[in-house]
Amino acid sequence: MSVTRRTLLTATASGTLLAALWFVPSANATVEAGARPAAQDAAPAAEDTAAGPQLAETGPGVDTTPYLIGGTALLGIGAGFVAYSVRRGGTRPVV
Repeated sequence: MSVTRRTLLTATASGTLLAALWFVPSANATVEAGARPAAQDAAPAAEDTAAGPQLAETGPGVDTTPYLIGGTALLGIGAGFVAYSVRRGGTRPVV
């Protein structure tokens, strides 16, 4: 496979991936008008009076350890693939 065709294939694949990720929904958590329980309607909290969208309540004890371990592992695997490709590729004569 020629270098030009391989570059075009890589650019097409990355463009397709970016276009697909464009449609991934964002994590905007807002309270809908009819979704509140009756207990909260009687005595609204001080933070409910703020205008605009509100983020989801996560609480004080959010465990992010699995995300850190998974992200670090995937970053290491990606760096390993890059190092392997650079080492294997070397310099090649232009044809």
